Amino acid sequence: MTDRSLTARNYAMGVVALLLAFVVFIVPFLFVAINAMKTAPDAAQLDFSLPERWVFWENVVTTVQTRDYALLLAYWNSTLITVCAITILVIFGAMVGFVIQRRPSPVSRFVYVLILSGLMIPPAVVPTIWVLQGINLFKTLQGMILIQVAYGLGFTVLLFRAFIATIPRELDEAAIIDGAKPWQVFFRVVLPLLKPVTVTVIVVQSISIFNDFTHPLYYLPGRDNVTVQLTLYNFQSQFASQNNLLFMNILLITIPPLIVFVFFNRQIVAGMTSGAVKG
Repeated sequence: MTDRSLTARNYAMGVVALLLAFVVFIVPFLFVAINAMKTAPDAAQLDFSLPERWVFWENVVTTVQTRDYALLLAYWNSTLITVCAITILVIFGAMVGFVIQRRPSPVSRFVYVLILSGLMIPPAVVPTIWVLQGINLFKTLQGMILIQVAYGLGFTVLLFRAFIATIPRELDEAAIIDGAKPWQVFFRVVLPLLKPVTVTVIVVQSISIFNDFTHPLYYLPGRDNVTVQLTLYNFQSQFASQNNLLFMNILLITIPPLIVFVFFNRQIVAGMTSGAVKG
């Protein structure tokens, strides 16, 4: 096969990939955005026609004010859960990955297997509720943060361990010779080098936690504990005949994760592939 034919084939594959991405991702987003700017009768048609009367701001205000500003409360709850869970995941996951990678032993291998089992074993809802009730964290934001950390720890440790494997041990040894203690080796030598994978963990896990629907539904019931995805669940019944407000709610809870992903997609790829060669 000649170079020209290979170039043409790669170009054709790229065009097909772009068309598929456009159909799968862009078309649904445009459909939601267009209908979110319509009046209720126009949005009931569920088509791609442009609005006869643009009511974007009116729909935003109505959606935000619904259920005594439940959407603003949901944004606060989801942001608080996401920030706290990500902070714990980054610090604790990096420390665990460092210990497992730098100090291999039967105990560390066993701990690593237990952590990774969370990626394979399906969640047990009822036992988890029993545990949360036993420690008085059921229906609390603290309990939700604990759940998010538990379910995200396996993926986080996996990434940090693979990335730390690419950092030469000579850096650790040099710091120890200079009189650094183990915690100083980690925080002053290793942790600053983990920026690429740290950004990956922050972005990927933030989008996952912020968009989580199942865990808040099971473990965080109650009107005061609503999260952004649960507002969509609640609004669907209230706005059954007002698709414009339902689409506006979808648009408002979709834009923040979308912005994060657009601006940090390169860092995500870099962090995911940094530890792929050596592990």
